[in-house]
Amino acid sequence: MNESEFSPEHRPVDMYLGLLRNRMDTDDYRQLLDLVEPVLRAIDQEQLPALDFALDGEQADGMPQEVRDEAALVIAAAVTGRLDNEVVEIQLEETDPVRVVTDADTASDPVRLGEIADFIRERHRQNEELRGIAEVSGLPTDF
Repeated sequence: MNESEFSPEHRPVDMYLGLLRNRMDTDDYRQLLDLVEPVLRAIDQEQLPALDFALDGEQADGMPQEVRDEAALVIAAAVTGRLDNEVVEIQLEETDPVRVVTDADTASDPVRLGEIADFIRERHRQNEELRGIAEVSGLPTDF
């Protein structure tokens, strides 16, 4: 059954939200919905590329990490139609640990997680290089 064949109340993301509603504290669940509803609406309207969204920005300040992780998993379920996604924390030497959402197979594969870590390290290096260029050029460095 592909996603278009799911009735609205039986889409994987809706099933996952139903499970969370029963499992989470009411206030945490409301915070979760506040975080994910704009993203879910953008996905439904096929406008995600225009949406600027982060789980560590102002909107998520003060929100428990568990709520942020669940929000990431809700969004992953909406995008992938899968319920086996996991949040994994990847330790990096040059930055704080990075949390990523991936499928269960990748989450349990140390080689694949190493490849993801390498990609994140390279991206961080490139960002720092661009920040340096922007700084000496008098341009904003908050990208």
